[in-house]
Amino acid sequence: MTISIGDQIPAVDLMEMTESGPAKVSTSDIFSGKKVAMFAVPGAYTPTCSAKHLPGFVENLDALKAKGVDEVICLSVNDPFVMAAWGKAQDASGVRMMADPDAALTKAMNVEFDASGAGLGVRSRRYSMLVEDGKVTQLNLEETGGFEVSDAQTLLGQL
Repeated sequence: MTISIGDQIPAVDLMEMTESGPAKVSTSDIFSGKKVAMFAVPGAYTPTCSAKHLPGFVENLDALKAKGVDEVICLSVNDPFVMAAWGKAQDASGVRMMADPDAALTKAMNVEFDASGAGLGVRSRRYSMLVEDGKVTQLNLEETGGFEVSDAQTLLGQL
């Protein structure tokens, strides 16, 4: 069943780049005791993700934080090296770039789709969500390929 408002974020490990290299970070460490805006993209460096989705959250970072968001996270099934490089290329210094390289969280939330026909493997549907102390309080899940409801402005309006 697809994750819904009111559900707890599944307990899995994600990856992020640190000064010491790639590091595992548990979802409980990420979300416990915080209000987090998280959005997922089908892939780093892809057209809509690079031109609209990530830049929208970078542009609205201060507004989200002014509404009580502790952290903004960008999630993709790419590896942590790619996520760090993409964040740097997009000047996304205030957004935490998290990798779900094995799609563990993506699959646990049942938001994956198979893009193997395009040589991309398992990918995440595009979405944005607000997570408060590990519980989903807002969810804006796109149909595969869409970009209608998961933008930063929509999530900002829900706060």
